Amino acid sequence: MTGDEMPDTEQTAQPGQLSIEATATDGIRLLTLAGEIDNDTGGTLRQALDVTTQQPRLVLDLRQVTFMDSTGINILIAVHRTVTAADGWLRLAAPTDSVMRTLQIVGVDTLIDCYPTVRHALSY
Repeated sequence: MTGDEMPDTEQTAQPGQLSIEATATDGIRLLTLAGEIDNDTGGTLRQALDVTTQQPRLVLDLRQVTFMDSTGINILIAVHRTVTAADGWLRLAAPTDSVMRTLQIVGVDTLIDCYPTVRHALSY
């Protein structure tokens, strides 16, 4: 595997749950999320993102996220502010159509860069 390839991890979460797999590559922290991001699972996501000031370059792989409500939106905005203040960035990779629509409705896609694939998010 070359440096620009990412392992293809397949995870599935039970309905109403969120699973998170964290890896790092070239100083970029990659979180692969699967499941739903809502009031019930927001704490899990917040906890996983709590160390972002140590590695302020962060990509969230959203290709397996099936639902996101205002809890997820608020977490993304807070993390974006935190990493930006630490001279870093947050990028969203491969959001599903339903998640992308939510991001667009509230305008988060104009605040946080969204990429079609993890590879794109890591390389730009």
